[in-house]
Amino acid sequence: MPGYILLWYNKPMKKFNLQNVVWKEGKYYVSQCLNVDISSFGKTKKESLKNLSEALDLYFEDVKISKIQEVKGAELMPLAFNYA
Repeated sequence: MPGYILLWYNKPMKKFNLQNVVWKEGKYYVSQCLNVDISSFGKTKKESLKNLSEALDLYFEDVKISKIQEVKGAELMPLAFNYA
């Protein structure tokens, strides 16, 4: 029977404060991370943010954390535009 050696590294976890926006669209809540172009949805705001967190976990498995863009002072601002 072969032996297995498991190595565990205790690296300190880095904490990032991501800016997210949540809105109601039909019967679902949509949540979107403003730092990276990732979004998700759920039946409640809480479920939507939980699903967004899971989507971000999957995203950061393949993308370096250094790709996070800092977002400061995000505001919802109305913008009127004309269309034909």
